[in-house]
Amino acid sequence: MFKLLLISSALVALTYARNYPSDVDATILKSTSDVNPDGSYQYGYATSNGIQAEESGVGGLHATGSYGYYSPEGQPIQVSYTVDENGYHPVGDHLPTPPPIPDYILRSLAYTEAHPFPRVPYYGRQ
Repeated sequence: MFKLLLISSALVALTYARNYPSDVDATILKSTSDVNPDGSYQYGYATSNGIQAEESGVGGLHATGSYGYYSPEGQPIQVSYTVDENGYHPVGDHLPTPPPIPDYILRSLAYTEAHPFPRVPYYGRQ
């Protein structure tokens, strides 16, 4: 998982730099990496053009981290995330959020849960 996240972070940085030639001259300001025998790890990096990322976790089990960069419009983008057995869970002000579930849907779901459809055994066609 560590290699995948590191590679994907690098690809984001490369794609960003390719689209903005001024980023080609960016320099690395900070780079740390630590992998332990028990599978735990942490890494972090920062560049002179405002790209930064950090993550820590236990390989294959869970991770927490964050990354940031500047959008093409110059707005700072910050994302923090967790990764666990249920997947990737990002949090950021720029990410879309789903609309609230309407009350009539919630009532319908509650009714369906309270009144399950009786299961009838299926014996095939006759």
